[in-house]
Formats: sequence, C-alpha cells, structure tokens
Amino acid sequence: MKRYTIRLTLSAALLLFMMNSCKKNFLDVVPDNVSTIDHAFSNRNEAEKFLFTCYDGLPREGHPEMNAGLNTGDELWIYWPMPTGEDYSSLSPYNIARGLQNKDEPELNYWDGYDGKSMWNGIRNCNIFLENIDRVKDVEPYMRDRWIAEAKFLKAYFHWYLFRMYGPIPIVDKNLPIYASAEEVKVSRQSADSVVNYIVNLLDEAAAGEGSVGLPDKIINQSTELGRITKPIALAIKARLLVTAASPLFNGNPDFANIKNPDGRALFNATYDQKKWERAAEACKLAITAAKNADIDLYRFISPTKPVDDFTKTEMSIRNAVCEKWNSELIWGTTTKPNDTWTLQLYASPQLDPNVPNSGLKGQLAPTMKMAELFYTENGVPISEDKTWDYANRFQLRTATAADLGIQDGYQSVGLHFNREPRFYADMAFDGSKWYMENGNFNIQAKSGQHSGKKQSRIYSVTGYYTKKLVNWKMVASATNITVERYPWPVVRLGDLYLLYAEALNETDNKTLALEYVNMIRDRAGLKSVESSWTNFSKNPNKYTDKDGLREIIQQERLIEMAFEGSRFWDLRRWKRAGEFLNQPIYGWDVIQTSYSDYNRRVLLFNQSFNSPRDYFWPIKDYSILVNPNLVQNGGW
Repeated sequence: MKRYTIRLTLSAALLLFMMNSCKKNFLDVVPDNVSTIDHAFSNRNEAEKFLFTCYDGLPREGHPEMNAGLNTGDELWIYWPMPTGEDYSSLSPYNIARGLQNKDEPELNYWDGYDGKSMWNGIRNCNIFLENIDRVKDVEPYMRDRWIAEAKFLKAYFHWYLFRMYGPIPIVDKNLPIYASAEEVKVSRQSADSVVNYIVNLLDEAAAGEGSVGLPDKIINQSTELGRITKPIALAIKARLLVTAASPLFNGNPDFANIKNPDGRALFNATYDQKKWERAAEACKLAITAAKNADIDLYRFISPTKPVDDFTKTEMSIRNAVCEKWNSELIWGTTTKPNDTWTLQLYASPQLDPNVPNSGLKGQLAPTMKMAELFYTENGVPISEDKTWDYANRFQLRTATAADLGIQDGYQSVGLHFNREPRFYADMAFDGSKWYMENGNFNIQAKSGQHSGKKQSRIYSVTGYYTKKLVNWKMVASATNITVERYPWPVVRLGDLYLLYAEALNETDNKTLALEYVNMIRDRAGLKSVESSWTNFSKNPNKYTDKDGLREIIQQERLIEMAFEGSRFWDLRRWKRAGEFLNQPIYGWDVIQTSYSDYNRRVLLFNQSFNSPRDYFWPIKDYSILVNPNLVQNGGW
C-alpha cells in the first residue's frame, strides 16, 4: 500500500491512542486525501493552487475580530453586554480584553482552530508542499525555487504566530507519517531559544533560496501577485522575531524559569543575553536595506485632485501610510480575505454626513480615553511632561477658534483635545473634530441624538472616540449604498521597522543612530526632533541623553505611531509592561448626554485586570494536554 506523509494534529493524539485498542487499526486505513495529494502535484497549475492553500492558512488580520492584537487589549473598546441582534461574528477578542481567557475553551485559539484556521494545519500544508513539489515536472526551476521559498516563509510565519501567542511550542519540521505511533505523536514543546533559532533559519533559507533563486526583492507582476512573499517581508518578520526574543519577556525573565518539560528541560532561559539585542539590531538593518533596495520608503501624501493645506497633508500622510492600497511604505499587506478591511472600516467610522444619518456606518471600534492621552502635545512631548501645556485642566471645556487645528470653529471640547500633535487628529475623531475625506471635510458631532452619536441601543461608540486611522479616505456613504475601497492589512510597514531598529540600537548603546530613525518617523508626523522637543518643552529636558530615558521615549513613540494597527497588544507584552497598562481602568465620555458639559464628563466603563505573569501567554487547551502529557501548560493556567 502506497502511503504519503500527512501531519496529525496535536489534538488528535487521544484518537490515535484510543484506536490502538480497536478491532480495526485506524493506522492501516489509507487517508482520504491520498488521491487529492496525487492530483495536487500532478502539474504546475495544481501545485500552485496548493501553494495558495498554504497562503489561505494566514489569519485574517484585517478583520477586527480575527486579529489577536486589535481588540484584546486596552486601545479599543465596545459596549457590554451585547444587545440582542448585534452582528459580531466572534466575541473572543473582547472576552480576552475583559479578563475572560480560560484553558477549557481558550479564546482566539489558533492552536486548535479559530476562524477555521489552525496554525498547525497551516504548517502541515506547507510541509506537504515542500515534500511533494519535486514531483511536479512542468514547473520552471526558477519558479519551483521561488515557491519553495514562499512555503518555507509561511511555515516559519505559522510557527512565529504560535510562538508569539503561546511562547515555546513544538517544532514541526516534517509531517509525521500516517503510521506514526501514538507516542511519536505526543510531541513536546521546545525551548524558546530553540524555536527562535529554528524560525530564523527557515526565514534565512526563504530569503536566500536554493542556488541563486529565492524570494524576489519586489513584486514585478502587480496585477496578479501583490501580497505574495518577498525578500523584504521575510527579513522584516525575522527582525520582528529577533527584537521580540531580545525583549524582557524572553530575555532574562525569571517568571517562567520553573516551566519545564516532563524530562526536566527548561523552556525559558532566565539569563539575560546582550547579544540577542545585537543580533536583533543587525536583522533590522538588513531588513531596512532590503526594503530600500525594493524602493520602499516612508509614505508622503500628494493630493491627486486639489491642493491641501499643510495640516491636512500631514494628516493624510499618517492615515494613508495604513489605508492607501499598496502604498510606498507597505512591506507586507495581506489580502487573504479582501472584504476584511471593508468590515473594519464600517466598524471604525461614525456617521459622517448629517444629511445621511443612517448610512450603515457603525463607529463601534472605539478608542479608549487612555489612547487619547497617549499622543504628544503639538510640541512633540507627552502631555504630562510639556511645561507649556495645561495638563491639570485637560478635562475642562474650552471653545475652539479658527486657529485651533483639527477642531470645529466655535465648538466646545475639553482641553485634552487642543494643541495636540498631528497623529492625534489623524488617528482619532471625537465630538467637535473634523474628518477629511476625498469627497469633502465632515464635522463630527457625537452627542446623543446628533448624526455621529448614539441614537439607539447598539451601533455606537461607547467612549465617544472613533478610529479615523483605519478608514480609507475614498469611502463614500449614501442613504442606499456605501462605497468602500478595500486595502491590504499592513502586517509590516517601514515605519514599524524603523522603530524596531531604533529600539535595538538604543539597547546596543547606539543612541545617535537610534535618534536618527525615531526622528525620521517624527518628521513625517510633523514634529521636531526628539532633541529639540525635549530640550525646549519637556520638564525633563535631558531624558533622551541616557539609555533608560531614550528607551521610554522610543516605546511611547512606537505606541503612538503604531496605534490601532494591532501592535500595542504585543509590544506591552514583550516589554513586560502589560501588567502596568492593563490593570488600569477604561474610561470614555458620557455619550448618552446631549449638552457640552454633561457629555464631556469622564465615565468609568470597566476596571480592567491583567494577571501577571499568567496572562502574558495563551493557555494551551486542557484537552490537548490531557491527550498529550508531554505538553506542559503555561504558567498560572
């Protein structure tokens, strides 16, 4: 009997164990997909289809409820409990944000399967492809090598996705044969350092390729291949992985020193290693060089229709670095499900036009008040540090004038919304703010009963803020139709990579170059350099001159620049600062009120809690551990 190797998922171990006692041996049955595998590698076209199956295993990161970093933390909030008739497809991320993660049925469980996707199944498909591609006779050698590189990258990425969620994981380099024993299926988790090195090696192999052919530097055939893996993508993910591995969660963390496999092997190395930061810095440098060679650069907005003022130009440079399709800054955008960012934009945008009050825009992705307080003042320093900004009276009402950029002339709003940096007005909208779109400039009026505000028991912003950054400026809403320009979700963009590099440079005592990369991000955001801003406006003017102070600046710069892109959730964890941020209360405005004074009252929405160190990693489902005792549970679960 001819057999082909297929991966048996970890959760199937109990089934295999039980089948050993059955009269009919399950392991002797030819798997149903044998003929499918024969067909899948019968010719070039079918093999390419199977490669696309590997791509299809990628999580839908552009969907607000499938991205593990978007609604699971403290930057976005929704009303709770859900009214009858709400249209959410999954409550998993919101349950995590409210401390309801559990080990019986883990939320966002990409280990066993979530949204129809298991990362192990993705790895299985990549292994099938790599094990069978040599059977295809009519594929050109250069294309074969490129496909192998793509499959290796995807295999590495699925491992990375699990590693970031669960910490040390099993490594599945080869599919287990169908005749594998029950004991062989009971794999063990590998140490964090081993997993990192394995993923790095796969990414290096993908970038370099076999012989002279690997991943392309850039996509040439843009009509059919945008979204496929390139060399800059592989090197950028490698950089992100190594910065994570060098960060406090994994580098010198004693919290998980007692987590060991049944054979006594420790899964976490509690000893700090400075060389991990050096390795990360070099990886970031190589990734940036590859991006530059592929003509990837920080995005700058140029209006295709009519001239715009400097304030609007800066705002659109910030927004369109995320939302403009295939823009110059994008390193990797996923297009697995092109309707994902369509849904995302409907959830992010309030009703913009008072003449179209019921267009179907939802405005439910509500930034929290702590996000409003995160952004700098117009002077480029934190609001609590700016010696010229009235921090003590930030919740007092003021009336805007024509000189107050980003706020409607004559409108009343709190001091928190005045004299802020451009990214604040580009990323967030609030009662009294302005919203620039290709078809006009809209005024947001969000008090109860107003066109942007709460008008019913559902479909509204619970905080009074809206996520402007995630809405493409070409969206048009009418009473009968919404036209939305979908964009690929930016898994990695150059600004992200610059800040990872700055972080690694500071940790390796290269403050001068670190500041250079931070200042490039600030310049695009319409801000002066760190040196100028802190020297002239901060109560702590020398903060940037030492390693600890610059680390704090770089971290806040990253939290601002990457806000609402699914990054904050992971950054707070790798920095070991989640316990600091996620044990703070969630506040919003009193959105059921109609007057300026009543609406602009701070309201407690939720007392968020984070159980440290337990909540730094996902729990492995108890059932998986029951069927495979070689899997040890994460600490605290």
